[in-house]
Amino acid sequence: MALNLRDRDDCEFDLVSLGECMVRLSPPGHGRVEFATMLEVWVGGGEYNVAYGLARLGLRTGWVGGLVDNAVGRIILNHARSAGVDTSFAAIMPYDGIGREARIGLNFSEVGQGPRASTTLYDRGHSATSVMKPGDVDWVQLFHRGVRWLHTGGIFTCLSPSTREVAAGALQAAHESGTIVSYDLNFRGKLWSSEEAIATTRQLVQYIDCLIGNEEDFQKVLGYEVPGTDAGLQELPIEAYKKMVRQVAADHPNLKVIGTTLREVQSANENSWSAILYWAETDTFYEGPRFERLLIEDRVGGGDGFASGFAYGFLTSEPPQACVNLGTAHGALLQTSRGDTSQVTLDDLLHVAGGGGARIVR
Repeated sequence: MALNLRDRDDCEFDLVSLGECMVRLSPPGHGRVEFATMLEVWVGGGEYNVAYGLARLGLRTGWVGGLVDNAVGRIILNHARSAGVDTSFAAIMPYDGIGREARIGLNFSEVGQGPRASTTLYDRGHSATSVMKPGDVDWVQLFHRGVRWLHTGGIFTCLSPSTREVAAGALQAAHESGTIVSYDLNFRGKLWSSEEAIATTRQLVQYIDCLIGNEEDFQKVLGYEVPGTDAGLQELPIEAYKKMVRQVAADHPNLKVIGTTLREVQSANENSWSAILYWAETDTFYEGPRFERLLIEDRVGGGDGFASGFAYGFLTSEPPQACVNLGTAHGALLQTSRGDTSQVTLDDLLHVAGGGGARIVR
């Protein structure tokens, strides 16, 4: 069983992601933004994180989004280039000296501790990615050069009416070129309403092969409820969840894979973490390894780690069970280090996905 991926030798890119990348500013450790005397600089964005993580695992990736031609924009360019992520199709916009027309989005993130949750304060209005419009990216040229997999999601789509148009054009062009399309639902309630998300996403599903999301995403972005979940989503009835996923697949028969992360929050530092993958062709669920009370350094990017890990499996011709193992393990590992993007090596991933333990390596 495998996805119908384009041949590697016919393509320049294994995966290209479309989405916003921001500069994140965080107090050291578990500090609070309002009391910070210094801030750490990190780079990340939901879709960007997937391309970056896969580049670290040795695949050929690219990222498409908006950038401003100034020093802050070059923080992102330098970060991408350090892992070999191609940025040649990014929409580079001139800097007007103020950031009135376009700027690099910022987010101020606190890493939670115990009962205090991690939090993010956005400062991303009028960002370069949010003002992207149809025509900024030559999709015909990109897909002519060859892309095996396109990844985007709800964070990009929710930024503005114009990014919704850009997303629709990109997904349609990818679909017509034979490129596999994955879409992470990634609901952000600070950026749009559930009603807007549902109305937009239902028009895009026809172009999607692999759908990714957690329990809240399916509720808020597609309008599907998981019966039996509590208000805080602290306990997830797995059989009810599977029933919901089957209904999504039945309503959208073009979907080949549905991947979903399962997170139970004990505290900001401890979450139980797993994932399931639904293979529509055979109506089969595959469950990833379960990490009970996973000790978390920084939870941001865990879902992106899952997305990049399971995409790595399919892109390297692994069967569905191995793909969900790789995705679950990659998401778990990503949360053990600071920052949004992966610091995971391929050896790390294969060791943990294969059931390896955490004994010291000497």
